[in-house]
Amino acid sequence: MPLLTPRQADIVALARDDGRLDVDGLASRFGVTPQTIRKDLNELCDQGLLMRYHGGAMLPSGVANLAYESRRQLATDAKKRIGAKAAELIPNDCSILINIGTTTEQVALALRAHKGLMVITNNINVVNILQGYTQIEVIVAGGVLRHADGGIVGEPAVDFLRQFKVDYAVIGTSAIDEDGSLLDYDYREVEVSRKIVESGRRTILVADSLKYGRSAPVRIGHLSDIDHFVTDAPPPEGLQRICAEHHVAIDIAADNSGDRGASGP
Repeated sequence: MPLLTPRQADIVALARDDGRLDVDGLASRFGVTPQTIRKDLNELCDQGLLMRYHGGAMLPSGVANLAYESRRQLATDAKKRIGAKAAELIPNDCSILINIGTTTEQVALALRAHKGLMVITNNINVVNILQGYTQIEVIVAGGVLRHADGGIVGEPAVDFLRQFKVDYAVIGTSAIDEDGSLLDYDYREVEVSRKIVESGRRTILVADSLKYGRSAPVRIGHLSDIDHFVTDAPPPEGLQRICAEHHVAIDIAADNSGDRGASGP
C-alpha cells in the first residue's frame, strides 16, 4: 500500500478531530481543487482510513478498527518518537511484556540496543523485530494467531501469561475515552492486554494523540492502572487531571529532539 502524502495524513487527523469532512471545506483549507480532494478521499477510503458520504468523508464506524497496514501509516513519526521515549524508561537486564500494536512495535525497535532483556509478547511482529538480537531473550505466547496483524489472542494466550510477573508491561490502546478508559475493538485481544497489565510491576502506556477521544467498544482498563503514559502531545485537560490524581507520569515525545518534554508527579 502506498504511503500517505502529508496532505492525506492531515486529512485523516482532521477527521479524528471533526468527525465529518466536506470536499469544499478541505479544498479551501489546503488550497487545492475539489477534484484533488476527491482523489485523496477516494484513496483514503480504499485504504479503510475513511468512509465516503455524499459531498465528503468521515471516520469509519467505531466498532471496527482500521486495517493494520493503514494504522501503521498513521502518525508514523510520532510513534517512532514514542517508542524511543518509552525505551528510555526501560533499563538493561530486566523483563518486559509487550502487547499488540503498531506503537508497541516501535518500542521493540528502540529496545534492540538494550542488553540482558527478557521480552514476552503476543505480537509476532515484535518477535520478527527482535529476531537475531541475541542479547535479548524472546518468549512467544501461545494461542490463536490473528492473521490481520500478527497478534496472538484468546484464552490460551491469557493462560500462558499467568505464569509471569515482569518488571515492565508495555501496552498500546486503540482509544482513550475522556473519562480515562483505555479501549480496544477485539475482546480476545483485550483479555490478553488486561493480563499483561496485571503481570507488570510497572506499566507503560504508549499511545499517540490521535487516540484522544476516539471510540472503541471494549474496555482494557483505565489510565489509573498505568505508571507512565508516553505520548506525542499533551493530553486534554481532563486526562491530565486523571493522571495527576492517580500519580501517572506523562512523558511527551516532543517533535523537537532537544526537548525531552517529560512531566508528571
